[in-house]
Amino acid sequence: MNTLLHWLMECDRSVFFWINGSLSNPVFDAILPWCRERFFWAPLYLFLGAFSWMNFGKKGWIVVLGLICAVGLADFTSSTLVKKNVERLRPCNDPEMQEVIHLRVHCGGGYSFTSSHAANHFAAAVFLIGVFGRLRRWIRPVAIAWASLIALSQVYVGVHYPGDVVGGAIIGVGAGCLALRVLRRNTSQLPTTPPAQ
Repeated sequence: MNTLLHWLMECDRSVFFWINGSLSNPVFDAILPWCRERFFWAPLYLFLGAFSWMNFGKKGWIVVLGLICAVGLADFTSSTLVKKNVERLRPCNDPEMQEVIHLRVHCGGGYSFTSSHAANHFAAAVFLIGVFGRLRRWIRPVAIAWASLIALSQVYVGVHYPGDVVGGAIIGVGAGCLALRVLRRNTSQLPTTPPAQ
């Protein structure tokens, strides 16, 4: 078991160095640090609210409520239940890693596993796919690509290992599915198709 864990950790570091170092280029340096900033996506969040209202009218608030529940559950699970028990150091806070990584943003405190950015955005993506996926098929690949871009950016800037974002993504997918299922079971008003015109 220890041998397997050691092998996984070494693989995690190898992939980290590939993303954080070998993929370095001026375009990623300019774009990816912004992709992890919450305010950078404010126009998208406003669009989602407007999209919900345009397609579901007054019932659109249920979509917003479900989205908040999905993200809140993912964040609580990642930040409180997992990080504080696993206590894995961020690569930028690890004395063995600090001299060899490319740190492109402020490192920050807290622990590394799992990535709450990845958990929150995959929860949002899965929930939105569950609500809007049948209405607009393009939402499925776009939502997954969006969450994946944010997860990748966390590794590229040097604040998370790939395993952290994979773990966060798993939590996010579970939280998104659970929030969607609970709301559909407990309210007949959760929209799954647009209202009749």
